[in-house]
Amino acid sequence: MPKGIYKVPRPVNEPVLSYAPGSPERKKLKEALKAARAEEVDIPMFIGGELVRTDDKRPMSPPHDHKHILGHYNYGDAGHVEQAITAALNARAQWAELSWEQRASIFLKAADLIAGPYRAKINAATMLGQSKSAFQAEIDAACELIDFLRFNVHYMSQIYAEQPESSPGVWNRLEHRPLEGFTFAITPFNFTAIAGNLPSSMALMGNTVVWKPAETQIYSAKVIMDVFREAGVPDGVINLIYVDGPVAGDIIFSHPKFAGLHFTGSTGVFKHLWKTIGKNIDEYDTYPRVVGETGGKDFIVAHKSADAKSVATAITRGAFEFQGQKCSAASRAYIPSNLWEDVKKYVQEDLKSVKMGGTEDFSNFFNAVIDEKAFDKIAGYIDKAKNNSLNEIIAGGNYDKSKGYFIEPTVVLTKDPQSLTMVEEIFGPVITIYVYDAENFEETLHLVDQTSIYALTGAIFSRDRYAIELATKSLVNAAGNFYINDKPTGAVVGQQPFGGARASGTNDKAGSILNLLRWVSPRTIKETFVSPTDYRYPFLENE
Repeated sequence: MPKGIYKVPRPVNEPVLSYAPGSPERKKLKEALKAARAEEVDIPMFIGGELVRTDDKRPMSPPHDHKHILGHYNYGDAGHVEQAITAALNARAQWAELSWEQRASIFLKAADLIAGPYRAKINAATMLGQSKSAFQAEIDAACELIDFLRFNVHYMSQIYAEQPESSPGVWNRLEHRPLEGFTFAITPFNFTAIAGNLPSSMALMGNTVVWKPAETQIYSAKVIMDVFREAGVPDGVINLIYVDGPVAGDIIFSHPKFAGLHFTGSTGVFKHLWKTIGKNIDEYDTYPRVVGETGGKDFIVAHKSADAKSVATAITRGAFEFQGQKCSAASRAYIPSNLWEDVKKYVQEDLKSVKMGGTEDFSNFFNAVIDEKAFDKIAGYIDKAKNNSLNEIIAGGNYDKSKGYFIEPTVVLTKDPQSLTMVEEIFGPVITIYVYDAENFEETLHLVDQTSIYALTGAIFSRDRYAIELATKSLVNAAGNFYINDKPTGAVVGQQPFGGARASGTNDKAGSILNLLRWVSPRTIKETFVSPTDYRYPFLENE
């Protein structure tokens, strides 16, 4: 069989389509939305080569129209978890032994399928199932997932190409083996791209995966799985199950062949899983890899030299795109007293013009939060903010779940920088603003650093380069992704590797070579061409 050192196609970020009136992509997306609305789907689990259906069928509805039924998914139990583990372990040897370029080809094909024939379908599924606007779906479900797949292949080839030096008479080689056992991916509702990346990045490196998505993302997870199957991912390599979290955890985290966890979700859940893994450490054949991206209390800090309109735009976009349901969404802001009145005016003007409603109406900037549980939690924070005499609601503050889970973009002005909504993660369309004395910039930076347990994203706005440098140094540990004169959201694969530390996760930077290195186990091979035949070294000889 011919062999070669293969050079993969150089990745380029997928262009974001505009969906402007009259554009072909807008027409296709409208047609896909209409078709999806008209059909009730029955979504199976994917275990090995089997499409698994059960008697426990659970409904899926658009968050912005919760009385409409998109279809049902088949809920599993402990037996299906065991079945998925067995399928992953049975597929492991053949998948791990497959030449790396064959794995690369599969996921490059998946990227092209999403870029082409599946683009409208995966965007429509994300818009309906997760209440994302056309633009938010495009940058997530299409572009970011395509970028993950293409850039990960590129990074994989870099990992394999990096080799140690060799000395005379010796050839040193380094190979990167898949982890020994099976891996587990737990994915969130808020990014279809993350749901696709977590299992596929592990599979790309030769691992087999049990994948448990958020139940509120199953509608688009099915499209991801359809893409993977059409791209040629073999049976058993990625197994998609819908089961209760504790049921899955009890079985997976006590299995001796458990080798790695790739997680995006809440800080509390991740800490619990890590504790469970630690408690069971003696049960495993190897030390499991644990990678997690969790919560955030992301900030915007404005210096007195900042442009007020730019700060206001960053607040509107950073806090309220996708209803604030991004790990990176701006949730607290520190505005100097000299800029406050202008910033306030611009933000209020922005929010007066924002339209709220379903995703099928492309003129709506703002849609619904994901489900009733999230709605009730966010509404509770708004009510607590209203009841605090040190707070003032200067925009929004209303909510209604009669048709969909709609919460107005809400801006809280507080006199207490340690107030509840300034400190705790809300994961919804609420930002709290603290106005500080314009001459107390350095003290405010210390406040920003010490207020939150999280350290995911943050932004500094300033036209003073000394102030920018001071903020960059003072907030060095406060954000894994730090933005200068831009909102703290919108990391692009290959440009801004994403992840944070402290209570925000392990900072293993999804979509980068750093993340892929977590899913392989290196082996060094030293070959000596002419082996020694005498144990004696020259120093042993007599004078």
